Amino acid sequence: MENPLRLLLPRRTSGRLLSALLAACSAVCWAQAQEHPPQSESQAPAAQVPENEASEVSTRDTSPTFRVRVNLVLVRVVVRDGTGKVVTDLKKEDFQLSDNRKPQIISTFSTETPESHKLASTTTPVDANASEKEPGDSAAIAALPQRFVAVVFDDTDMLVEDAVWVRSAAARLFASLAPTDRVGLYSTSGQVTQEFTQDHKALEKSLLAVVPRPLGGVGFHDCPEVGYYQADQIENKRDLQALGVAAEDALQCAFGGDTRMSAQAQALATAAAARALASGDAQVGYVYRHLEDTMKRLSGMPGQRVMVFVSPGFIVTSMLSLEGSSLIDRANRAGVVINTIDARGLYTPDLMGDISDPPHDSKKTIGYKSSYRIAMQSAQSEILAQLADGTGGTFFHNRNDIDEGLREATAAPAMSYLLGFSPQNLKVNGAYHTLKVTLAGKQKFNIQARHGYYAPRTIADPAEAAKEEIQEALFSQDEIHDLPVELQTQFFKKDPSQARLAVLTHVDVKGIRFRKADGRNRDNLTVATAIFDEDGNFVTGGEKIVEMKLLDKTFERLSHSGFTLKSSFDIKPGTYLVRMVVRDAEGAQMAARNGAVSIPY
Repeated sequence: MENPLRLLLPRRTSGRLLSALLAACSAVCWAQAQEHPPQSESQAPAAQVPENEASEVSTRDTSPTFRVRVNLVLVRVVVRDGTGKVVTDLKKEDFQLSDNRKPQIISTFSTETPESHKLASTTTPVDANASEKEPGDSAAIAALPQRFVAVVFDDTDMLVEDAVWVRSAAARLFASLAPTDRVGLYSTSGQVTQEFTQDHKALEKSLLAVVPRPLGGVGFHDCPEVGYYQADQIENKRDLQALGVAAEDALQCAFGGDTRMSAQAQALATAAAARALASGDAQVGYVYRHLEDTMKRLSGMPGQRVMVFVSPGFIVTSMLSLEGSSLIDRANRAGVVINTIDARGLYTPDLMGDISDPPHDSKKTIGYKSSYRIAMQSAQSEILAQLADGTGGTFFHNRNDIDEGLREATAAPAMSYLLGFSPQNLKVNGAYHTLKVTLAGKQKFNIQARHGYYAPRTIADPAEAAKEEIQEALFSQDEIHDLPVELQTQFFKKDPSQARLAVLTHVDVKGIRFRKADGRNRDNLTVATAIFDEDGNFVTGGEKIVEMKLLDKTFERLSHSGFTLKSSFDIKPGTYLVRMVVRDAEGAQMAARNGAVSIPY
């Protein structure tokens, strides 16, 4: 058992449908699905739409004209009391929400628990030989993924003790994962890539590869030695004292303290600061690129998405602050919550820096340089706080129970609230809007929620906006009920290694907003289907347009019965998540449904 005093003492007593689809399976995967679509009906099934009405309900592959839906901003909220326990009994009227300090009307409200996305089988076998004998594996269906957690280790900034510390804590985490969790391991150096899995052994093996991989040379000391923080002060903030300290270092290390060489020493200091700033900016940019790559991968997973960034932190200069804001904006658009963990644990500032590679300071500048190191160690955690705060996540810092931090960072809260509002008179200028969620009763609860969003920069093309909306819905597990549709699946085994899966979409015509023109009731439906394997990887899918030009007589009949669309896919036996999204052109309404199928081998 770990010594409880270890949690109280400093660890360092001596001394960091296409973009989401591209991430899910790659451009080639989706291109092949479009060039060679699964066998599906080009007309609605005759059993549902009589032959004499076939011209009134048909399907095609070209894009319809779409209306743009009203902008809807979603804010996921977790409320905890003073002891950290999640508050689960709040109602819509308990919340207040403001956009740039202007009160907003909460138009949509829902709650989510870990039970919300549990899947039940929607499948019946139609193979005469299967019948009721092979109902599928209900246990496998229950274990289909619901949450995807990407753990990113900042190995380019970690020290050796950081890596040992977090590896030990992460290994204990894997044993507590839920059957519906999928975890992927990644690193900012790009040297660790374990795609989402529930295989604990694979995760533990990948964890062993988490070691410090600094991009800069270790053991190399420039003359003068200028750190990234000091270089930022010199180059971006024009701090004359910081430049003077670097010049004095140069005078001592290059010219033996000869004051006649002061001008040359200052030139050396300026050049060293420029090199240090360029090198530091390149390293931070490298970290950002890998965070963005991981976020793209995570955004393509069908379920709740969490990124856990384990890092000792790093300095973000004013020139790179926009990249951090852009990363937060992309996370919010993709519904990704970023929880951050300071890999240093509970620590005290280290005046001498890395004890394994101590700096070379002159006697005249050692005090100034120590103050810069203290300021740097304090400032480098700011980016971790910003990433968490900007996405509604949690920043774990100044604590040694990093295993508990990891557990909390990856666990699903007992209850979360999803608030939605439509900004009025939203300007298309890309401006940042500050969000604030409060409780009407003024309770002293801790509220965890995103703190802002960016307005669109351009007016979206209706067709492109609709495609993006369908794509985002397809790679979620949230159910949408604007339209009355139901999902059912069937399968039959062609042979022991191949099966045919039919996805049936039943549409209730009464809930659709038709446009009356030329004596017909007109609307177009886009029906998109995606099938994912048990680790959330895209397997196959398809999309089609349903044109409806219903005469009144047909409309009346279908208002009672509705109609059913069918798409078929050839897949291997296994357990799959089926995601179906329907969007109509006239009313800009949507429906999204989840299905599960387990085809026995």
